[in-house]
Amino acid sequence: ERRQTVRETKECAIKETPSLRATNRLYLEHFRHVRCTSKLFPIHFFKSLISIKTLWNDKGIEAAYERRDEFYLHDSAKYFLDSLDRIYDKNFVPTEQDILRTRIATMGVIEVSFTMKNKLWRVFDVGGQRSQRKKWIHCFDDAKAVIYVASLSEYDQVLMEDDTTNRMQESLQLFRQVVNNKYFINTSVILFLNKKDLFEKKIGHGKSLRIAFPNYKGEYIQSKDIFPGGENYDEAAKYIESQFMAANENKEKSIYTHLTCATDTQQVQFVLDSVLDTILSSKLKGCGLY
Repeated sequence: ERRQTVRETKECAIKETPSLRATNRLYLEHFRHVRCTSKLFPIHFFKSLISIKTLWNDKGIEAAYERRDEFYLHDSAKYFLDSLDRIYDKNFVPTEQDILRTRIATMGVIEVSFTMKNKLWRVFDVGGQRSQRKKWIHCFDDAKAVIYVASLSEYDQVLMEDDTTNRMQESLQLFRQVVNNKYFINTSVILFLNKKDLFEKKIGHGKSLRIAFPNYKGEYIQSKDIFPGGENYDEAAKYIESQFMAANENKEKSIYTHLTCATDTQQVQFVLDSVLDTILSSKLKGCGLY
């Protein structure tokens, strides 16, 4: 999966690169015709590594990466492409961070069961892409809780399936459909505003929240440690949270919000403990025992 992520990332960058150095076109042709998997013969495997490394260092690719907010690109693109030698080593064993940063699109509905706090939990992971929503939106009328994950850092990015639609606005619209869905009237809703680390970096380096919310009037930071035009992280995060809260039409319905960084395992563990307590409390209230 890590190598597949590398391939998908490179394909996106190449698609958005108008020109490459003439000497790198052979590497481009090789990249396009050879699958980057561990099932390749050693010579092809080595050539794939050389091709990707060379293309990653091409000035045209670098320019495309700098304007990555204009097209869909994996958030961990640089992480993996800077680690090519390690990933393509024959003795490669993925680290915890490799696994956490790998993106595998959810297709349909995937069920995962586990035991925690002496309770059996059944979690259904569903695809958020437009093409996947009809497969699950009406399937969970007996769900005890809905955990909705929205990426804070996507406020300046566009959809993979529609490069004219802002990803934050699309996520907000889907959340509005979910939180007000008749099947979830009595269901606890837990909102994860994820990738707060990437969001803090972007918002402090001049990527204005007005890209997604033109009416935002946030505070600018005057600091030698922040780029000119950088906006206040806490204020911007609270504004996004307020937009999601405003999407809830039932004011008696509580929405539990957490700002998260999924690659920070300690913080996520703390948040999950809180979430499970919330779900248990909600279930007890429903039975009149809390």
